Amino acid sequence: MARARMGTPTKTRTSPRKKTLPTIGFVGAGNMASALIRGLIDAGLALPSDLVASDIDKAKLATLKRQLKIRTVASNREVAETAQVVVFAVKPQDLDSVLQELRGVVGPRHLLISIAAGVPTAKFEYSLGGEVRILRAMPNTPALIGKGMTVLVRGRFATAADLKLGLQIFSAVGDAVDVQDERMLDAVTGLSGSGPAYVYLFAEGLIAGGVAAGLTAALAARLTFQTIAGAAAMLQQTGQPPETLRAQVTSPGGTTMAGLSELHRRGFKDALIAAVVAATRRSQELGRK
Repeated sequence: MARARMGTPTKTRTSPRKKTLPTIGFVGAGNMASALIRGLIDAGLALPSDLVASDIDKAKLATLKRQLKIRTVASNREVAETAQVVVFAVKPQDLDSVLQELRGVVGPRHLLISIAAGVPTAKFEYSLGGEVRILRAMPNTPALIGKGMTVLVRGRFATAADLKLGLQIFSAVGDAVDVQDERMLDAVTGLSGSGPAYVYLFAEGLIAGGVAAGLTAALAARLTFQTIAGAAAMLQQTGQPPETLRAQVTSPGGTTMAGLSELHRRGFKDALIAAVVAATRRSQELGRK
């Protein structure tokens, strides 16, 4: 399994630097595409002149061009004609018309990367014809601040070198890893794709609990955010499994034990498991439509 990791992006630099990646085009310039563009520039992996984007929202394109100095074009065809790597960052419901527009324009010379949720690589291979090289990626929203988790899988004709390039691209906005079985992306969606929302709900509960226990909302929020960040850092940096770290802060008859007992009584862990499974099943259903 290949893996790539990179730290938080730094402030955008404007000094000249050596080009390290091929020209990358973005069909769609929404939040995730914008995060990738900014991450690639900030990480020094691409020059603004080597990035090109199209979008039906011309105001969005104008903002990208003004802020990041990338090239913008009027049509998706121009993106494919310009770039060696084409990232499909459009909504799944808009993908059919985009693929129809690009049939005969993209081909084996391109590496295609799709971040359209729930859309299998086979759809690209069928719709575009020929041996198109496609990677499917599932990033999550923390990529917007350079802390994302992205999982990639190869289509039938993508090479190991294509996968390595895809991992390098998504390492610009966090951590990136690959899987071999595309069916696993449904479970990835249920866990890391939807996972931030589960954490936000957990944070809501902790804040509300702090207020119920007598804290101000502002203090409860501050304590909650740092507690979640610190616990996540402990998991990442110590390499210890969650149950070990949990045991280290749980004394028999103590306050943590009292809180955990209440969570267990109310089925907290089982609810999380059910949430991931439910989101996975929904991803599977959407993929069949």
